[in-house]
Amino acid sequence: MSLIGDGLDAAVQKAFTRPAPKTAGPQMRYLVKQLGGTKAAAQMLRVSQRTVERYVKDQIKNPRPGLAARLEREVKKRWQPQIRARARQKAASTGGIVIDTRARLGYTAPIGSTDQDRIRHLTVALPPVHAARLFEAQEAGESDDRLREIAAEALKEVYFQDSGRRAGSLEEVRFTDIEHLEFDL
Repeated sequence: MSLIGDGLDAAVQKAFTRPAPKTAGPQMRYLVKQLGGTKAAAQMLRVSQRTVERYVKDQIKNPRPGLAARLEREVKKRWQPQIRARARQKAASTGGIVIDTRARLGYTAPIGSTDQDRIRHLTVALPPVHAARLFEAQEAGESDDRLREIAAEALKEVYFQDSGRRAGSLEEVRFTDIEHLEFDL
C-alpha cells in the first residue's frame, strides 16, 4: 500500500467529471475494453478468463472482497485518463497542491535548536514545482519512501524555511508516523 501515492490518486480523482462504474459488471466491461480483451483482464485481476466472461455477461454479480477491491482499484486507475492528465498538469504548472497531514515531523539542524520530533497537524499549499516532482516520481514508479522524502523536502522548503525567509541552516526534515494524509489540487 502506498499512502502518499494513494493520496495523490485520490486528489486527482476529485477532478473526475463522471463517476467510475460502481458494480462488478460495468467495471469488468470497462476493464476488458481498456485492456483489449478478457484474457488480459483475467491475468491482471488474477482470475480465470471464464470468470471475467461471466462478469461481463452479468452471470456473476458479487465478487469476493479481494477481487472487488482489485477491480475497483484497476478501474479507478484507468478512469478518465485525459481529465487525470489535465488535473496533474494544472497542479504541476499553475495550481500547486495542498497537503493536509497529521504526522510526526522533525528536522536535523545545528546544535542549540529545538529539533525534537513531534506530532504536528499541517495544511500547507505547495507550489507547482513540488506538485510536479511528486507526480513525476509517482509516474516513474518510485517507492512510497521516496515519495515521502519528496514531500518532506517540500515541507522543509515551504513550511519550515518559509521559502528561504527563515531556518536557512535546516538540513533535513523527517516525515514519519503519518496518522492522516490528504492532498487537494
